[in-house]
Amino acid sequence: MDAIKKIIEKASALNGTVVLPEGMDARVITAACACVDRKICTPVVLGTPEEIAVAEASAGLSLAARGIKTIDYTQGDAELEVAYLEAWNAKESKKPAEKQKIIDLATAEKTLRTKRIYFGGMMVNLGRVNGLVAGSIASTGDMLRAAFHTLGTQKGVKTASSCFIMDLKRPTPSGDSVLAFGDCAVIPNPTAEQLVDIGLATAQTYRDLTGNEPRVAYLSFSTKGSAAGDLVEKVQKAVELARPRFAEAGVKMDGELQFDAAIVPAVGQLKNPKGDIQGNANVFIFPDLQAGNIGYKIAQRLGEADAIGPNLQGLAKAMNDLSRGCSAEDIVGTICVTLLQSQTK
Repeated sequence: MDAIKKIIEKASALNGTVVLPEGMDARVITAACACVDRKICTPVVLGTPEEIAVAEASAGLSLAARGIKTIDYTQGDAELEVAYLEAWNAKESKKPAEKQKIIDLATAEKTLRTKRIYFGGMMVNLGRVNGLVAGSIASTGDMLRAAFHTLGTQKGVKTASSCFIMDLKRPTPSGDSVLAFGDCAVIPNPTAEQLVDIGLATAQTYRDLTGNEPRVAYLSFSTKGSAAGDLVEKVQKAVELARPRFAEAGVKMDGELQFDAAIVPAVGQLKNPKGDIQGNANVFIFPDLQAGNIGYKIAQRLGEADAIGPNLQGLAKAMNDLSRGCSAEDIVGTICVTLLQSQTK
């Protein structure tokens, strides 16, 4: 169970930069200092001087002593504000006239000077840093809105989603020690079309973070028509739509599959004798958020797997959300995940 150790080692070799917008949080100060002390990356911390001073005092650490750059986002940045204005209005101009919400420069300035995650998102957008990590204070909803408005989704993908990297205590029957589960945190009831995007994005995240080739299973309570109904049909449609896109990406995929047929070779060969995945999947796409969230927590709590995430995916550039109950070490891990994701953006 050393997946996070390997992720940190790989990220440390990149010499990357990450913006941490929540400089009022002592955990963020601790994580930023750890990144410098351990030579992981160069962090940039956002916050007013007063916020940062209070957080430093609470953490018992000094950013300045380590040469860590801080930015008071409330003072504005003309280049970021103009870029935000142009990006917002370009997106709105594609909508029907009656639905457009065109903004002016004053609105763009106010947004970036009052919304620190938007400010940080535009830093990522313009390439000043490789990625952004926040959410120790901000809600997931706030994080996603900032991501959509400053970064958008990657080319060919309409859906931002998430996945967990599951670092197993014991390997699967086919020998995998690290798995990916998606989506377990963002989209409550994805459509068949959204499941295609989730599968492709989760496969990419798995490859980025582990260096292993993904083998993707779309999960259901049915294996290749063994059951019927609307729930099964949604997954079947997703698989049908996904096949050409996975073939183009050179990624193995199959479905719809029950979990045992996806993870146990003997069961996969029995239930899916002609399938591309026969009990050797390492990436699992759940049909909805209830199943995904329950599934990863069962693996975590009963199977004693380490759950790394949720990792945002499908965005144009790298940005990740934290649990509000995270530790400073959790933040360091998420920074490293973000750096690895940035390499393919």
